[in-house]
Amino acid sequence: MDKRPLLNVKSLKEQVYEYLREQMRTGVLRPGSVIDMEETSSRLGVSKTPLRDALLLLETEGFVSILPRRKIIVNPLTLQNIKDFYEILGALEATALIAARGRLGAAELTLMEALNAEMKQAIDLNDFDLYYEKNLAFHNIFLSLSGNVYLKKTVNTLKKRLYDFPRQQGFVREWEQASIGEHSALIDCLRRGNVREAVEQIRDVHWSFAVQEKFIVRYYALAHPAG
Repeated sequence: MDKRPLLNVKSLKEQVYEYLREQMRTGVLRPGSVIDMEETSSRLGVSKTPLRDALLLLETEGFVSILPRRKIIVNPLTLQNIKDFYEILGALEATALIAARGRLGAAELTLMEALNAEMKQAIDLNDFDLYYEKNLAFHNIFLSLSGNVYLKKTVNTLKKRLYDFPRQQGFVREWEQASIGEHSALIDCLRRGNVREAVEQIRDVHWSFAVQEKFIVRYYALAHPAG
């Protein structure tokens, strides 16, 4: 029997982390699952040290809870979690827009328009992964221009919790189309130089749980069906 490890010896902690995240993203490890350290360590062919380090990082990001006696539980994603994340994301992305306002020139806004158009094309192709990729890229333009790497990292970690756990492959088309419209409204505010309206659009519409709840409930019902 081939006993070679499944992972490369380079950056074991990162590789174990990525392996576990992929297991969560694809639904192999689902909310409420227990991660067996002995079994996982043996299966990956690594010691418990990189596994433990990866699990500590996952706990910091909210994906797992490490309980007494080495019991590791994959955390569920509740509606209250989602509501809290939306409130945080709205505040952080609004802050990023304010910080980036002097750097969002014509070239950046044109790129945002192009990414928004590519999101529409992804819907037409029924390609959710492409849609998600272009959506992240759209937001990352002003997140990066804010100059706050910690803010950007926090935002992207919360988005992983929302959408990669496990990632639902189907569309709630009305939601995706509404999101594209919200992006267009945001670009229009920025082109007119109205940062206050842009902030209100991202915080009070795009990341408003109250505004998006009807879509959220449908999306997560698809991603986590009963039974």
